[in-house]
Amino acid sequence: MELGTYVELHGRPAVRFVRVYEHPIDRVWSAVTDATELQHWFPSSVDIDLRAGGTVSFSGDPNLESSSGVVLACDPPRHLAFTWGEDELHFDLEPLGGSCRFTLTNVLAEQDTAARNGSGWSVCLRELDAQMEGQPTGGPHSDSNKALFWPLYDAYVAAGVPSGAEIPAAP
Repeated sequence: MELGTYVELHGRPAVRFVRVYEHPIDRVWSAVTDATELQHWFPSSVDIDLRAGGTVSFSGDPNLESSSGVVLACDPPRHLAFTWGEDELHFDLEPLGGSCRFTLTNVLAEQDTAARNGSGWSVCLRELDAQMEGQPTGGPHSDSNKALFWPLYDAYVAAGVPSGAEIPAAP
């Protein structure tokens, strides 16, 4: 499984993931913005008011309480950014003919969350990869995905990605 990359953006720590899907940009945009599709791969149930300043509601994550965020930017079907707690999530989509380059960047509030969040997003994106290939998904909180978390976390730490943040519910 491909690990994300630790980067710094404007002085803030972040983890970034890039995928290429053999689908048009509109199909990938739907997977990133439609609540019904997000439930297959995103760690929380999400409802997004797709406009700058709109509300993002998060619920159903067994590791976090329900919360809300704010849409920072929305440029369908190329860019969506919103807050989640003190973090920011940026989804960038670029058409490549009939394919689409998908980039997820999690801008972190704290550097020591990079390995933890990177591991979590690696698990989630495994589910998005399956969904985009038309394969069944169990969701990021399935038992098989929970078993992947610690080996991924160890791989991030071994790669030198900052770690040490509390892990809310050890899988």
